Amino acid sequence: NLEYKFLGKINCPDDLKKLNFDELNTLCNEIRDKIVSTVSVNGGHLASNLGSVELTLALHRSFNSPKDSIIFDVGHQSYTHKLITGRFEKFDTLRKRGGISGFLRPDESEHDAFVTGHSSNSISAACGIAAANALQRNGNYAVAVIGDGALTGGMAFEGLNNASNFSENLIIVINDNKMSISKNVGALARSLNKVRTNPSYYRIKSVVEKTIRKLPLIGEPLRNSIYNSKVMLKNVIYHSNIFEGLGFDYLGPVDGHNIDKMSKVFEIAKSTKRPTVVHVLTIKGIGYKYAVAKPNSYHGVAPFDVEVGLEDSSKSSFSAEFGKVLCELADKDGKICAITAAMCEGTGLSKFAAKYPDRFFDVGIAEQHAVTFAAGLASKGYKPFFAVYSSFIQRGIDQVFHDAAIASLPITLCIDRAGLVGNDGETHQGVFDISLLSAIPNVKIFCPWNYAELESILTRAAKRDSEIWVIRYPRGSEILSGEEFTASEKDYDLISNSSDAAVISYGITFGMCYSSKFRSRFDYVKLNCINSIDETLINELLRYKKILFFEETVKRGSISELLSLKLLERGFKGKFVDYTVKDEFVKQGNQNEQREDFCLGAESINSVLAEANDG
Repeated sequence: NLEYKFLGKINCPDDLKKLNFDELNTLCNEIRDKIVSTVSVNGGHLASNLGSVELTLALHRSFNSPKDSIIFDVGHQSYTHKLITGRFEKFDTLRKRGGISGFLRPDESEHDAFVTGHSSNSISAACGIAAANALQRNGNYAVAVIGDGALTGGMAFEGLNNASNFSENLIIVINDNKMSISKNVGALARSLNKVRTNPSYYRIKSVVEKTIRKLPLIGEPLRNSIYNSKVMLKNVIYHSNIFEGLGFDYLGPVDGHNIDKMSKVFEIAKSTKRPTVVHVLTIKGIGYKYAVAKPNSYHGVAPFDVEVGLEDSSKSSFSAEFGKVLCELADKDGKICAITAAMCEGTGLSKFAAKYPDRFFDVGIAEQHAVTFAAGLASKGYKPFFAVYSSFIQRGIDQVFHDAAIASLPITLCIDRAGLVGNDGETHQGVFDISLLSAIPNVKIFCPWNYAELESILTRAAKRDSEIWVIRYPRGSEILSGEEFTASEKDYDLISNSSDAAVISYGITFGMCYSSKFRSRFDYVKLNCINSIDETLINELLRYKKILFFEETVKRGSISELLSLKLLERGFKGKFVDYTVKDEFVKQGNQNEQREDFCLGAESINSVLAEANDG
C-alpha cells in the first residue's frame, strides 16, 4: 500500500484547491490504492469507481459542494467522492453493517445531494434542483454525472427533454466509458462514439458573439443570420448531435483522466449560462490491470486477493442454473427468447447470448421497455423470458399491468436477487416484488426452493400459452437439494406429521424451516405457486391451533397477509404468527445478518420453532 501523503489530509473538497496538478495526480494514485484495498476486503463496485477518480476531483475543484449539487447517477462511482468529503477515516466500513453506504445518502453527508442506487434519474433530479436554485436566485449549479450506460434508460431521456427549460446553471456530465455493466448497446451508444467537438470552439464563439452584438443596429440580426447559417452548415457536415438538437451547448469529448483539461472545460460550461453537456471519456477499471482487462467482471465484486485478482469461480448459483436450463430449453424450442436490461452476466445469460444471438435481446437499462418488448414478442407467438433483478423490475410494474396482464400474454419474468440481498443496502433489496405483482390479475408467482424445482418451473413455463409467470429466486446458491421432494405441479404440498401446528413457507426459506431439528413436531405447507391460495388449502388449515408463516418479503401485501385474511374470513380460531421483513427499507449488512434480524435465518427459525413447540 502507498503511504497516503495527501489523501489523509483531504477533509473537504476545498482542500483539493490547495494542490497543484502534479500533487492531484499523486492523490489519484492514493485514492485508487485505497479503493482497491478496501473493496478487496469488503466487496463492492470496483471498475466504475476506478474509472472516475480524476473526473470526481475535477468536478470538486470546479464546483463548490454542497452549495453546488453534484448528483452521481446510480452512485456506484461515488467512492472517490466519499473519500474527499470527510469519510476517509470511515472508508474501511464501506458496505458493512453500521458503516458508510456504497451509494449516496444525504443523511450520511451534506455533500451527497440526492439518494442514489438505481440508474437514469440524475438528470431529472438535477432539473428539480436547478429549478429550486432559480426560484431562490442563489446562483448555485446543479450537476448531473451520468454514464453512457445510464443514458439508455428512458427516464434519462425524459430529463433531457425537460432540461432545456432551465436556461442557467444546469450541467450534465456524460462519463463515457463505452460500458454500463455489460457492453453498451443501441443508437445512443453509436452516436456517442461519433461525437467529436473541440472545446476551444466555444471560447472563440463566445468572443465573436459578444463583438457582433456590440455592432450598432445590425448586431443582433447579423448574429442570428450567422447562427442560422452555421447550424445549417453544421447539420449538413456533422449531422449535429442529439444534445445540441435538444437545446444544449455541447463541450467535448475531453480526456476524463486529465484533471487540468477537465477543469478548463468545466469553467467554460459554467460560463455559458445555458444548459450544457460536457462529454468526458474515461476507461473503466483504470489503475488496476485486472479490472481494465475485464471491466464487466470487476463491476461489482465479492472480496478477492489484490495480487491475483478474481478467481475463476465455478460456484453454482440460481442465476447460473437459470441460464443453463434456459439454454437447454432453447435447444429444443426455437420460440424461446431471452431479454436483459444491460445485465447479461449478472442474470446468467452470457451462454445464451453466445449460443443464440438472434434470440437474445439486451435492451439497455430500460426495464419498462423490456416488459413491453417481451409482450410484443409474446403477441406474435414467441416465448420471452425477461431476466431482471427484483429491485429493478419495480420500474416495469405499469407495463406488466397494462401491456401484458390485461391481454394475459405469456411473458416470463425471471426475477433474480429476490428477497434479502445483503450489502448494497436499501436500494437493492428484493423484498417488494411480491407485494407489487401479486395484486395484478393473470399473474402467477413461483418461488423454487432449489435448482431442481427451478428447472421444473422453467420447463412448464415454456409450454404454456397464456398468463404472466413470475419465477423469483434468491441471490446465491441453493441451501438444500431437497431429496424429500420431487418438483410438483400442484399449487402447494402438505407434509403431515399429525401435528396441530403448521409451518408455511416457500423458496429457500422453506428449506431452512424444513431442515430444523424440530421438523418432526410440525406439519409443513410448502407453497409452489405462492399467490394461489384456494379454498382447498384454507379448509386444510382451519383445523390447526397454531400456524407459523415464514416469508422473506415485506409484510404489507405479502402472501402471509393474504392467507391470514382468508383464514379470518372463514372463522379461524387458532393462532397465526407471521415472520416477514418489517415494512421498512432494509439497512446494509450481509444476507445472514439481515435474515437473522427478521427471524428468517436458519438459527433464528430454529429458535422460533423451539419456542413455538414448547408453547
